[in-house]
Amino acid sequence: MVIGVIALVLVAGVGYKFFSGRPADAAPMPTPSVQIAAPLVREVTEWNDYVGRFAPSRTVEVRPRVSGAVVQILFRDGDFVRQGQPLFVVDPRPYRAALAEAQADVASARSNLALARSDYARFAGLTGDEAMAASEVDQLRARVRAAEAGLAGAQARVQTRALNVEFATVRAPISGRVSDRRVDVGNLVSGDNGASATLLTTINAVDPIYFNFDASEALYLKTQRERQGKQAPASVQVRLQDEADYRWNGKLDFTDNGLDPRSGTIRVRAVVPNADGFLTPGMFGNMRLADAGKVRAMLVPDEAVQSDQARKVVLTVGPDGTVTAKPVQIGPVVNGLRVIRSGLATNDRVVISNFQSAVAGSKVDPKPGRIVAARTKAAPSGPISPMAAQATLD
Repeated sequence: MVIGVIALVLVAGVGYKFFSGRPADAAPMPTPSVQIAAPLVREVTEWNDYVGRFAPSRTVEVRPRVSGAVVQILFRDGDFVRQGQPLFVVDPRPYRAALAEAQADVASARSNLALARSDYARFAGLTGDEAMAASEVDQLRARVRAAEAGLAGAQARVQTRALNVEFATVRAPISGRVSDRRVDVGNLVSGDNGASATLLTTINAVDPIYFNFDASEALYLKTQRERQGKQAPASVQVRLQDEADYRWNGKLDFTDNGLDPRSGTIRVRAVVPNADGFLTPGMFGNMRLADAGKVRAMLVPDEAVQSDQARKVVLTVGPDGTVTAKPVQIGPVVNGLRVIRSGLATNDRVVISNFQSAVAGSKVDPKPGRIVAARTKAAPSGPISPMAAQATLD
C-alpha cells in the first residue's frame, strides 16, 4: 500500500514537470524570395480572330446548249481547266447536216434575189410604148425586197445552225477546278434552255478564293470609316486547322448590305490569292484581322496575371517589400506574354516568379529578374473562338 502511494507520487511529479515545462521559442519564418521586373514595353500589332470558311470566287454549272448523245469526254475528274477548254462533245452530225441545209437555202435565196433585181432593172427604165404599168413595176420592186428578206433569213438560219455545231462541243466557261462528270459517253443529254438542261459538271474558280466570316458591328464601322477616308482595304491573314502560322494573306473586299438583327453580326468577305489551288471551297480557317494596328503596349508573363473573383490582378512589390495586388485590364497573349491595357505603370515592380509565396499585404524579399518574350509559339490547338483577340510583336 505504501509502495503504491510512493509510485503514484513519483509519476505525478514527472508528469507535472513534463506538461508544465515551457516550450522552446519557435524559429521565425524566413521572408519568401520572389523575382521582380518592370513590364516589358514593346510595339505590338493587335489582331481580332474570326473563324470562317473558304468559298469559290466564281462557280458555274456546266450544261449543254444542244441535245444529243455524248460522244467524248475531254477532261479528268478534278482537273484544273482553262476558260474555253473543251470538256464534252455532243454528237455534232445532225447539226452539221442542218448547217449544210441552211447554207443551201442561202444559195437559193441569193439566186432568187439576183433574178428579182435583174427583172426590176430590165423594166424599171423603159419608157414610151415599152413602158410597163406602174403597178407592175411596184410588183417587181416588191419581189426584190422579198428576195432580200429571204436571203437575210437564210443567212440568219446559217448562223443559228453554225452556233449549234459550235455548241456541240461543250467548253469550260471559266477557269477553275472541275468536279466529276455527271454523265458518261453514250448518254443522251438535253439542251433545253434554263435549269431543265442536263447538268454535266460544275467548275469552281479558286484563284483567287473567297474567305467568308461573320464579324461584329464594330468591324463594320471600322471598314466604313476606312472607305470614307479612302484607305486601302484591311489586310487579313489566315491559317488552316493544321497550321501553326498564318501563311495565307488577303484583303477585305466585301461587306453585306445589312446586319443580322438576331446576332448583331454582318457577313464579311476577304479575297485570298490561291495560285497553286491548294485552298479548296468548304475548308475552315482561322483568320486574324489587324484591329488597332501597331500600338505601344506593356507586357508581363501570362502566369503573372491572377484572377480575383471577377477581376484580373497583377502582384507588385513596393519599396518596403510589401506585395500589392493591382487590378488590370488585359489584352491578348503574344509569345507567352500578356498585353496589359491599363492598371500598371512602366516603373511598377511586377512579381514574375514564386507566385504562391507572394500574398497581397505580405512582405517578400525581391530579387531582380527579367521579362523575355518566347522565341517561338506553339501551334494553337483546334480552332480559335470567333472574335478572340491576339497580337504579334513587331
